Amino acid sequence: MSITLSDSAATRVSAFLTNRGKGFGLRLGAVLGWLNVLEFVDAPQTDDTIFEDKGVKVVVDGKSLKFLDGTELDFVKEGLNEGFKFTNPNVKDECGCGESFHV
Repeated sequence: MSITLSDSAATRVSAFLTNRGKGFGLRLGAVLGWLNVLEFVDAPQTDDTIFEDKGVKVVVDGKSLKFLDGTELDFVKEGLNEGFKFTNPNVKDECGCGESFHV
């Protein structure tokens, strides 16, 4: 089981946590296996699995783990747009915006 971050994602998340002034790490999840969830977490829950990559803790709940195993989180800039991009090897189909998926 693994969740990884690109260098740019790790840098961006670290900067957000520093600016926020608190936080355990970043929560990555899948709501009903369809939508990526990205939020800061101050403390992990009992059913969470914690990954650490490039000094950043990534927290994934037990239900989401099977959908997100092997995912890499990247931070990309494309023209005037910037944001996090998920590369999930389990995805069989996704919507045009890339935020919802089906495994």
